[in-house]
Amino acid sequence: MKTSIYPLVLCGGMGSRLWPMSRVEQPKQFQPVQGKGSLSYFQTTLQRHRGGVYKAPIIVTSAGQTQLVARQMRDLQLTGTVIAEPMGRNTGPAVLAAALSVIAEDPEAQLLVLPSDHIITGDLNATVVAMQQAADNGRIVLFGVPPAYPEIGYGYIVDGGGYTNYPGLHRVETFIEKPPYERAQALISGGYSYWASGISLFRADVLIEEFHRFEPETFYAVSAAVSAGKVINGALHLEETSFVKAKSEPTERLVFERSTAVALAPARDIQWDDVGAWNAVQKISSRNEHGNVINGDVFALDTENSLIQSDSRLVAVIGLRDMIVVDTPDALLVMNRDHAQSVKQVVEHLKGMNRPEVSSHLLRDTNWGQVELLAKDDGYDMRMLVIAPGASLKVNGTGHGPSLLTFLNGGGVYEREGKMVAVARGDSVTIPADVTLPLTNTGSKELRAMQLLMTYDAENVAETVASAVKAVASLFTKPEPLQPVTGAVQ
Repeated sequence: MKTSIYPLVLCGGMGSRLWPMSRVEQPKQFQPVQGKGSLSYFQTTLQRHRGGVYKAPIIVTSAGQTQLVARQMRDLQLTGTVIAEPMGRNTGPAVLAAALSVIAEDPEAQLLVLPSDHIITGDLNATVVAMQQAADNGRIVLFGVPPAYPEIGYGYIVDGGGYTNYPGLHRVETFIEKPPYERAQALISGGYSYWASGISLFRADVLIEEFHRFEPETFYAVSAAVSAGKVINGALHLEETSFVKAKSEPTERLVFERSTAVALAPARDIQWDDVGAWNAVQKISSRNEHGNVINGDVFALDTENSLIQSDSRLVAVIGLRDMIVVDTPDALLVMNRDHAQSVKQVVEHLKGMNRPEVSSHLLRDTNWGQVELLAKDDGYDMRMLVIAPGASLKVNGTGHGPSLLTFLNGGGVYEREGKMVAVARGDSVTIPADVTLPLTNTGSKELRAMQLLMTYDAENVAETVASAVKAVASLFTKPEPLQPVTGAVQ
């Protein structure tokens, strides 16, 4: 079979039950699976379906996360198509937008729809490849997972019996969405039901045709959003006024539950978890001899059956049983693992207080590198800018007061009054409130600079704070012999 499969990775949602790791701007799917330094859930998904029958992936994400997607794909040395949604409309419009986008280039394309934040072990690809012929012949193949316990938070697909012409493929008798416990237990006891994994395989033109049949308004809204979309920094940004008219519903409800083309492929050789809460993270992770999951700089004494995770500093715990401890630079979560579902309530409460710890981590990805908030108080912000080799940005004045940029290493140039000025380690430049400073990393290594932003009107602030900024900067670099300062703007 010559038909290739395009992995379609959906990156919506926050994953609020995994706070403080998961934030609105850096949700669960972009966080490391096994703590700092490991691949993210998103990257793990991309790696699982790479090479062989698979073409370059298609990613659908929010407009605010395209830079994060691009960075994590670059880390894997992977390219693909990125589609940016102006607002979330659930999975239905996202999948349709991808189908409409790919069919213009490949009329026979098959799409493998993949949630970006699930953990799968075992050979899922073998089952996918076995279903290619059925998908090529017009079937919408839904992959079901044998249920391990009566979960009330999952959807179920009831097996309607096997096809004789497609080995391993079954009919769908019915869909059951999040049943009560007794019903879920009965479904498992019957032996003919599967968890709905959210993974599906079909031809792009088949899905488009079914959307046109069942949801014409959404079909035309998404079609217009794709046609009028604009490519910005390598991502196709869907046109907002059209896209908002699409129904905000999952693909299952809009198409799958109404189509006669659906079929079930039991994935019996995999272990699957949607990792919806911290107790699930503990369940899927490797444990030590005491039943603990340890990630990061952690010392655990007389502690059992617990998950302890630290992103940066040392965390020491004593005498814990069945606990979850997650430490990030700006927030700490401590709870009994039986209360893992209650984290969402904490997040909602913090949102009501407009706490920044819900929205973003201190370290954020950008299209030119990373920016980290180091300190914040009335009147100023202090940030670390890390500019990737070859990248450019414009450092803006605050509009309220001057800001100061101090370079921790050389290898860059900035433009001032029409002239290009090379920077060296220790150089500083003052940026007036209403001025934009173009900056480029011309070196082969990351360019680091500390930015102090004044958020109030002041005179001669830069002179007053310059020594303090340089003192803090010294904490981030190894001492080197002092060099003459060149290129500084007074």
